[in-house]
Amino acid sequence: MSSGGSPYRRFRKDVESGGGSSGGDEYDVVHDPFDIARTKSAPIDRLRRWRQAALVLNASRRFRYTLDLKKEEEKKEILTKIRAHAQVLRAADLLIEAGQQQDGNPKEPMPPIPTGGYDVSPEQLATMTQDHDFATLQNFGGVKGLAAKLKTNPDKGIHEDEPSILDRKNVFGSNTYPRKKGRSFWRFLLDACRDTTLIILMVAAAASLALGIKTEGIKEGWYDGGSIALAVIIVIVVTAISDYKQSLQFQNLNEEKQNIQLEVIRGGRRMEISIFDIVVGDVIPLKIGDQVPADGVLISGHSLAIDESSMTGESKIVNKDHKSPFLMSGCKVADGYGTMLATSVGINTEWGLLMASISEDNGEETPLQVRLNGVATFIGIVGLVVAVSVLIVLLARYFTGHTEDTEGRPEFVAGKTKVGDAVDGAIKIFTVAVTIVVVAVPEGLPLAVTLTLAYSMRKMMADKALVRRLSACETMGSATTICSDKTGTLTLNLMTVVEAYVCGKKVDPPNNTPILPSGIVTLITEGVAQNTTGSVFLPEGGNDVEVSGSPTEKAILQWGLNLGMNFEALRSKSTIIHAFPFNSEKKRGGVAVRRSNSEVHVHWKGAAEIVLAACTRYMDSNEQLVPLDVAKVEYFKKAIEDMAGQSLRCVAIAYRPLKGETVPTDEEELTNWELPEDDLVLLAIVGLKDPCRPGVRQAVELCVKAGVKVRMVTGDNLQTAKAIALECGILGSNADATEPNLIEGKSFHALTDAQRLEIADRISVMGRSSPNDKLLFVQALRKRGHVVAVTGDGTNDAPALHEADIGLAMGIAGTEVAKESSDIIILDDNFASVVKVVRWGRSVYANIQKFIQFQLTVNVAALIINVVAAVSSGEVPLNAVQLLWVNLIMDTLGALALATEPPTDHLMDRHPVGRKEPLITNIMWRNLLIQAFYQVTVLLVLNFRGREILHSQHDPKEHAIKEKNTLIFNAFVFAQIFNEFNARKPDEMNVFKGVTKNRLFMGIVALTVVLQVIIVMFLGKFTSTVRLNWKLWIVSIVIGFLSWPLALLGKLIPVSERPFGDYFINLFKSCRKPRNQGTYLGLKTLKPIIANNLNSCLCISQEKMRTILDYKVGYWNFGRVLLSFL
Repeated sequence: MSSGGSPYRRFRKDVESGGGSSGGDEYDVVHDPFDIARTKSAPIDRLRRWRQAALVLNASRRFRYTLDLKKEEEKKEILTKIRAHAQVLRAADLLIEAGQQQDGNPKEPMPPIPTGGYDVSPEQLATMTQDHDFATLQNFGGVKGLAAKLKTNPDKGIHEDEPSILDRKNVFGSNTYPRKKGRSFWRFLLDACRDTTLIILMVAAAASLALGIKTEGIKEGWYDGGSIALAVIIVIVVTAISDYKQSLQFQNLNEEKQNIQLEVIRGGRRMEISIFDIVVGDVIPLKIGDQVPADGVLISGHSLAIDESSMTGESKIVNKDHKSPFLMSGCKVADGYGTMLATSVGINTEWGLLMASISEDNGEETPLQVRLNGVATFIGIVGLVVAVSVLIVLLARYFTGHTEDTEGRPEFVAGKTKVGDAVDGAIKIFTVAVTIVVVAVPEGLPLAVTLTLAYSMRKMMADKALVRRLSACETMGSATTICSDKTGTLTLNLMTVVEAYVCGKKVDPPNNTPILPSGIVTLITEGVAQNTTGSVFLPEGGNDVEVSGSPTEKAILQWGLNLGMNFEALRSKSTIIHAFPFNSEKKRGGVAVRRSNSEVHVHWKGAAEIVLAACTRYMDSNEQLVPLDVAKVEYFKKAIEDMAGQSLRCVAIAYRPLKGETVPTDEEELTNWELPEDDLVLLAIVGLKDPCRPGVRQAVELCVKAGVKVRMVTGDNLQTAKAIALECGILGSNADATEPNLIEGKSFHALTDAQRLEIADRISVMGRSSPNDKLLFVQALRKRGHVVAVTGDGTNDAPALHEADIGLAMGIAGTEVAKESSDIIILDDNFASVVKVVRWGRSVYANIQKFIQFQLTVNVAALIINVVAAVSSGEVPLNAVQLLWVNLIMDTLGALALATEPPTDHLMDRHPVGRKEPLITNIMWRNLLIQAFYQVTVLLVLNFRGREILHSQHDPKEHAIKEKNTLIFNAFVFAQIFNEFNARKPDEMNVFKGVTKNRLFMGIVALTVVLQVIIVMFLGKFTSTVRLNWKLWIVSIVIGFLSWPLALLGKLIPVSERPFGDYFINLFKSCRKPRNQGTYLGLKTLKPIIANNLNSCLCISQEKMRTILDYKVGYWNFGRVLLSFL
């Protein structure tokens, strides 16, 4: 089929989708307030500008799910005040303490106050940690004494029995804070009542009701006004219910976002719990990237550095040790590792107080939401013009005596018609005009984005993706490239040591202890046990050993256990005196340990080739140190290369014995001591197998088919990365594994900006990359026009995750810093889940386009029918109540039916959606124009020739007209019901595919049909309709049904790939000529004239109207084009 391209086809000039150059068009000189391709870091003034430019009938509803700019400013002020208050209190305490020291009367710490079976009160603990009162801590007996008062063990933590935990919560509080209640249903009802047009309709209904009762009596006179009032109330209630249910979904998702999972030590065992379940007395391990979950004191730590900017507002890293042991909730671990004792939780912490003050979510707009506000504004302007035209024409005809009643007499005769009757007639005309505005201004269009996003986010949770930022959900549909980690994302993250080189030779199997010298085994196991952030727990009763830590740590610890390592015994025999935590830049980590005989060993572990380069000797099978000559180095390099070729992660373990005089003895010197990292002795090189995830190859192939390039960016060896890339399908064959397809991070980093831009598109695999290399790569890809999705798990990945269009953090392996910098959290760390997110992102865009096509068809048809009928005959076939029912079908029910369509595989047959691509594609224009033309033609024929067609010329005129108008109304509604099916599949022949799986869609269609039957058959008094016989019901259904074959035939009509808007733009350019060459009336001349005129009749300020007239719709500038040809 010639028109078989997608309605979501990428526009070839769309820079954002990588489809063309970045050159600007002279037509786009005026900046479009609705053109915000990336709301992720949009300036506040840009966000404020589009709000000012939007034509809005109900601001409280339209802007409900956008960023509340006022509350955002209030939030910043509250944060500043709380931080300043905390700093003032601390400064005051320091001054008092300094003054007391000068007086020689140091402050006496308060004695412990027993509370609830514990020897210290929650208030004392909160004051101690918030004031950083070291004297009070010392008075409690230091950390060990405080732990005893809290009935906990610094090494093993609290008991994990439920009664003990509940008791702690009762005495010290839970780790939660009071949250502001969500909006009640009545608040949503009030918001729905604030719609300007609905308020006008209610006023008109009240006036009509009063006049009707006065002239016709209460029995008959209340119908006209009462029916409008009832219809408005139904619209308000249905709108409020829909909005309320939507808000509940967002509340649940926000709670899920705040539910951080972390490790604690209870009963000697490391276990993962929710941050909300932390209690006072818990012992919590901390590592780089973690969030401090409660106020507390440091038990032990190594090179522990805390970023306290979230509390103090200053980007200052504070080192923590036994002299400065206080930790504040909400801060992040910037470096090092350690364990802390929780002393205050929830509202007893500064973080809890702060979060309780700003806990209400201020919303966030998405690019699509902003663009749809632009579309709604443009359609609204057209609708306003039409409504004003209809109002003027109808009033003119009425007051000049051209409007006739059912008996053919003029409804208004100057000097004869009563004032009450004249006012009543004018109110009815005014009501119709206002109702046209209600139908014409698509208030529900921008809200449909929120509806589909809320639905998608809820469903994505089931697909193991937690959306933190709404805009990412839709931006993912535009992603042209995914930069993925290897470990845990493309692989299973279940590592085991499968190869080992010890004593200068391969050991097979790798845990063959009998052939290894005991001295080497002791050194290896000492390094494995001490140089780790993992742990080994042996349950009572001798059950299976529990190993915890990162997958790499767990694999090496398990290998150590297989070699006969006694974890607890080794850790008790030696003490860590200094540590260099694993660093993703240096790719290694080390510790210095003092043994029981006072010897000091420095143990290093890290990337095999990097550690090997720092070694000068290795230990042979006789436990002798042998120099590493060139041949032996080449042997080890070949071993590393062979293991990497088998997709193994290669890790080297080395050590260096130190003489006592080279180790600092002073505590301050020891803190700043840099561990020796040269002249090392190689102990072992191990190869860790991490198998590819099942189905990852198919997921990569699906991305390629969908036009999304998958790239691997990993810190692993380049050969390991190559092997995995070949296995996953990222590289097609060995022939592809050449530069620049395959590149090392340092090589990419060494290039100039221009060179990086030149090769960025061609890179498929980047190995041994640092976080900075990843950031540079993302920046280069974005400059090339790509919409980039990036996965990351480490703290140092945060800049790349923030820079990317979509940052994807890993839910299992990811640090809290990485998650906070991300837009979406992949809960199972699986690449297949990333691909599902792409499908959902495309589904959001597709569903919105379906809704736009459906809504614009209704808009165009309803407006044309009423305008033509009003101008030609002075009457409108669709009255106010009927139009309100159509508006309900179109806005609320239509959005529910079409915006919640689940994604289909067909979505992955298309190219990514360019973020600046026209919202209304040529295929959509074709579909909606065919349907609108058909509906308008049929219904206008019924309007002007209905009585002849129905053979009702001889029936009473009033009944005949009502029957004709009822048929028009009934046929129009059924046309929308059948067209709703067409809107499901704008570019597919089979519009019924999968329809039965969408129960909500089927339910809404069924509900609409039932309500339509009830309205026509039983509510005629309210809707000014009469009961139709079965033949006319069949006629109505047939008129609707014919839209299906018509849509099928329409899809055979080919459409140009070039957007229709381009033709208007070129026409506009060709018509633009110098003033001295013709009588051209420019936009600058027209704009104030139009603004002034619209200002006088619509009560909109001139400044507001000029702002509205400035804007353009999507990629086109219909507003300016229209005004240029007036």
